[in-house]
Amino acid sequence: MKTSTKRNMLCEWVSFSTDTEMYTQDIFEDLVGDEFEAMMFEDEGHDIPSYIWTTNFVCVIKRSTRLINDISILKIPRNPGCQ
Repeated sequence: MKTSTKRNMLCEWVSFSTDTEMYTQDIFEDLVGDEFEAMMFEDEGHDIPSYIWTTNFVCVIKRSTRLINDISILKIPRNPGCQ
């Protein structure tokens, strides 16, 4: 059985929030130290993106919901310099 997931890729910033923080484009760019390019939401019902692309990184947004709804951000280099 296949599970259908509709992915929604956006090239314009959509602000999102957790229980503790509101993430605007400026706040996110300051947090990761890079410029926003695109974001992807896994399903239409999700209000927090799953991935955010910046100039130099792909940021994986992981949700954590123990006592509060929060996120962690894993930065992966987009074009690692191999020599």
